[in-house]
Amino acid sequence: MKRLQIFGLLNKDMDHIEKELYRSVQGDDALLTETSLHLLKAGGKRLRPVFVLMGGKFGQYDLEKLKRVAVPLELIHSASLVHDDVIDDADLRRGEPTVKAKWGDKIAMYTGDYIYAKALVMTSELKNPRIHQILSKAMVEMSIGEMEQIRDFFNSEQSVRHYLRRIRRKTALLIAISCQLGALAADADPEDARLLYNYGYNVGMAFQIRDDLLDLSGTEKQIGKPPGSDMRQGNITLPVIYSLEDDRLRDLLLEELELIREGRNGVGRAIDLILSGEGISRAEELASHYITKALAALDGLPNNKTKRSLRDIAFFVTGRAY
Repeated sequence: MKRLQIFGLLNKDMDHIEKELYRSVQGDDALLTETSLHLLKAGGKRLRPVFVLMGGKFGQYDLEKLKRVAVPLELIHSASLVHDDVIDDADLRRGEPTVKAKWGDKIAMYTGDYIYAKALVMTSELKNPRIHQILSKAMVEMSIGEMEQIRDFFNSEQSVRHYLRRIRRKTALLIAISCQLGALAADADPEDARLLYNYGYNVGMAFQIRDDLLDLSGTEKQIGKPPGSDMRQGNITLPVIYSLEDDRLRDLLLEELELIREGRNGVGRAIDLILSGEGISRAEELASHYITKALAALDGLPNNKTKRSLRDIAFFVTGRAY
């Protein structure tokens, strides 16, 4: 997905952020620079830096200060994707070969580490210790979320609550602090920063649920990777969990998951089973619930163009097809 229409008011500043992203990973080692740029140039939604800039609109907007939050948050997200692709043995990301696919596991792991380090170097230029505390804690939580996902590969007994806790750590938290840190870096009212965190958290939860839905119902062109990639890797997502709660589907789906785990079957039959039940609609309903909570958080914020844009993004997340 390229830049969204609803980001139009920030297009010029986002062009500056994009250039800073590329500049930030330049270094003395030509290979690390090349591998880091490979993922960044493949594109992406750039939601996290956009949320930082929007959070900054509720305070004293200063692009030079905000970029020291916006760029590192996108770098942290990108580094996690490089590591994810190694763990998941993924060959495609955003429709392009992954770093792992082009250069191998070892180079990919060091590329992820390098991008993380570059993020911290840039953040260190900010003098607000609260920003560093929030960011450090979020990175710890992200790591725990990644470990939880690995432990739960092909775990068909996991609960909805367990899934929600995992995606909170893996996805929602980084989006939440993007909104919050943008406000803090702009010296916004602390209550506004809190409301922005709540908005970002709920949008992030809905975003990940929607992402998991697209993995089952989208096309390779839409999502940039083969449909059913999560299930193929053993990642049991919300629509699958809900489908396993359906007595009509449970035994058949468990059988298919075991065949996938053993490498004796593809994911087509499992996807058909899930699409035939209520797992998709139930997951969509929960995503909509989180969007409702995100919109409620916006109610307490000052009325301005940015608030309206945040509302538009919330609606986009629930209905996006890519």
